[in-house]
Amino acid sequence: MAKTLYSLMLSEEVVNAVDILAHRTGLTRSALVNKILAEYVSFETPETTVSNILREMEGLFTPQSELVPLFSPNSKSMSIKSSLAYKYRPTVRYEVDLDPSLKNMMGSLTVVFRTQSVSLINELTEFLKLWVRIENKLLSPITGKILECALYDGKFIRPLMLPDLQKVNSEDIAREINNYISLFDSCLKAYLRRDINEYGILENYRLSLNSRKFLI
Repeated sequence: MAKTLYSLMLSEEVVNAVDILAHRTGLTRSALVNKILAEYVSFETPETTVSNILREMEGLFTPQSELVPLFSPNSKSMSIKSSLAYKYRPTVRYEVDLDPSLKNMMGSLTVVFRTQSVSLINELTEFLKLWVRIENKLLSPITGKILECALYDGKFIRPLMLPDLQKVNSEDIAREINNYISLFDSCLKAYLRRDINEYGILENYRLSLNSRKFLI
């Protein structure tokens, strides 16, 4: 959404109050004023949409879930932690970054794994390469595109496709992102336990496509 510079005459007391609230909420003065005015006229900005999606995502996790979310209001990202059933209980972190300024994608999902175990790094790398092959095998015939993923320095980055925002709402997008992360996490853990192979992951992914409202 394009931004335009405007001049406003405001009282010094109002500006001071705005600055205090902006500091408290982690926003700039301009961003806060834009947010306040948008809410007053019932207009949903792209930033508000992102915040709503992440807030909806946070609410979908239960206390019993193996996935633990960490979300700060007014942020464009959310971190989700999961523990692996491996020596020393290493963790994997899923970072959802949504950027309303992007035109052809919604943002990205970054999978971060921090471990000194060479064997675990090798297994994670094998799984991630397998996951990309399966995704491209099943999604390319539908989208006509190849997913451009990246794997380096203990990070796997996967773009999140942009749905038609005229046909879906924040809750729909939040649920699809959650479902995708849950599928990825469950397949990863099953793969590390040797409970599933490439064919099993392929079938699980294919089955998940039947219940998706749209692709991300």
